[in-house]
Amino acid sequence: MLAGKRILLIIGGGIAAFKSLDLIRRLRERGAEVTPVLTRAGEEFVTPLSVSALAGSTLYRDLFDLSDEAEMGHIQLSRVADLVVVAPATADLMAKMSKGLANDLASTLLLATDTPVLIAPAMNVRMWDHAATQRNLATLTDDGIAVVGPNEGDMACGEYGPGRMSEPLEIVAAIEARLADGPLKGRRVLVTSGPTHEPIDPVRYIANRSSGAQGTALARALSALGAEVVFVTGPADVAPPEGVQVIKVQTARQMLDAVQDALPVDAGVFAAAVADWHVTSASDKKLKKSKDGLPSLAFAENPDILKTVAQMKKGRPSLVVGFAAETNDVIENATAKRKRKGCDWIVANDVSPETGIMGGSENAVTIIDNDGADTWPRMNKAQVANQLAARIAAALA
Repeated sequence: MLAGKRILLIIGGGIAAFKSLDLIRRLRERGAEVTPVLTRAGEEFVTPLSVSALAGSTLYRDLFDLSDEAEMGHIQLSRVADLVVVAPATADLMAKMSKGLANDLASTLLLATDTPVLIAPAMNVRMWDHAATQRNLATLTDDGIAVVGPNEGDMACGEYGPGRMSEPLEIVAAIEARLADGPLKGRRVLVTSGPTHEPIDPVRYIANRSSGAQGTALARALSALGAEVVFVTGPADVAPPEGVQVIKVQTARQMLDAVQDALPVDAGVFAAAVADWHVTSASDKKLKKSKDGLPSLAFAENPDILKTVAQMKKGRPSLVVGFAAETNDVIENATAKRKRKGCDWIVANDVSPETGIMGGSENAVTIIDNDGADTWPRMNKAQVANQLAARIAAALA
């Protein structure tokens, strides 16, 4: 897929820059031509010689290089690539991109380019969570910049959380998706997946049996058709797909916030099994057995994420797809849900225990829209995802 594709790789100044060396190797294995740009801060972590040797091409470093800039080389560099990739995209680089600054070669290239851009953020967890970084991220996604990662895990600074740069193969998958000439190229699609966990105390929670397998398969299928996918997932049993922007949440309220932050999108697919209720006074300490009897738990309704998006007055996605997991009267209940929520389609399935669908590898769905109900044969979840992604692509076309 990447044979002959030209990648302009901008390497920012962070410890994750060492992964850029493997990224270059992986891209060249797949036939891509890599032109590296190394920032001055990036040189503190990887050497110009190692980057240039792995890329097999000239390394660019200085905006004011007399030979490279004799014919406005930064303009040429910014426009001959098929894709500009920033990995690692540091907080500083993201801020420059968001504000339109151009005070070095990397930021000038990014401001001068009309080529699609993909960033792989990497920074300390507190820097990533900072309001300024999140504002910059929102601006960049609004500008059409694609994002892969960051992942969650241990960091070089000793802290743990979101901020680790995606692994090289994850970035390669995102590059392939971004360059794919599928019917959803240029489209941005939101997918929610997995269950939500509503805490009772630090060790107990309310949830359901959703594995997240169908939502994950759907995100992967949409990405394969060229879509830029924002994947908002609860604590699922299956790993999230590669090549998409992954946002991990725990509760329904966190999922709603993540969904609203991801807007605008062309289509929203709400496959998550969101808990209907939460405990109003979750304990910050483990509840103990008591001689006085069982603890008393008070519940309140969780926000209705599907209804909130489907009934937006401004910025509503062109296509809103909901899911309905039912145990009886599947089509009748799902049809009523579609009308109540205000979404365009409902993907209904029977999750009664004897079907083995909830948490299983197969699914049997009925698509309900304005034209009625279209029942599909039972198949594995990847096949369901591929067919549903194709139907979404046709609708958006």
